[in-house]
Amino acid sequence: MFFLTQGISIAFAAGAQPGPFTTFLIGRTLAQGWRKSIILILTPLVTDVPIILLAVLILKQFPPELTRVIQLVGGLYLLWIAYGSWKQYKSGQVSFSAKADDSSVGVGQGKLLMQGAVMGWLSPGPYIFWATLNGPLLVRGLNESIWSGLGFLLGFYGTFITILGVYVLVFDRLRRIDERVTRGIILLTLVVMVVFGGWLIVQGLGLVTP
Repeated sequence: MFFLTQGISIAFAAGAQPGPFTTFLIGRTLAQGWRKSIILILTPLVTDVPIILLAVLILKQFPPELTRVIQLVGGLYLLWIAYGSWKQYKSGQVSFSAKADDSSVGVGQGKLLMQGAVMGWLSPGPYIFWATLNGPLLVRGLNESIWSGLGFLLGFYGTFITILGVYVLVFDRLRRIDERVTRGIILLTLVVMVVFGGWLIVQGLGLVTP
C-alpha cells in the first residue's frame, strides 16, 4: 500500500503541473475533439518504457551534457509541432465546433500518438523525473517484492492517465462554447508551446541555467 499511495501522490503532482505535453493535449482536444485526442492519454505508456530502462538500469547519474542535447532537440521539435499546428489552424484543417465530425479533420490518431511519444522522448523532464524520483522508488519497491514495484507503477500510471483523460473531457466540453473563444484558447496553446520550445533551446545552448 505504501508504494501504491506513493505512485498515486506523485501522479497527482505530475498531472497538475503544466508542460509541453499537456499543452499539446489540450490544443489537440480543442481542435479535434475527444474521439481523436483520447489516444494521447496512452502516450506515457509508450514513452516511458525505454526511459524507465535508461533511468533505472543504465543511468546512475543523468549527464548534464546529455540533458542539454535533449533540451535543444526537444525545443526544436516543439517549435516544429507548433508550426505544423499553426498551418493546420490557418488552412482550416481543424474544426472549432463540437458539431463537426471529429473523424474527418486534423491529424490521425496514429500520428497524434507518435507526435506525443516523440515529444516525451525529446524532453529532458521524463528522464530527470525517472532518474531522480520515480526510478529510485520503483527500484526500492522491486527490491521489496515484485508486487510492491507493480503497485507503484499501477498507482502512478492509473492516476496519471486518469488525469489526462479528465483534461480531454473537460476541454472537449469547452468546444461547445463560442467558436471565437475556442480559437483563442487554441492560439494560446500554440503560444505556450513556442515559449516552452524556446526556453528549452535557450537552456540547451547553455544561455541560462534551469
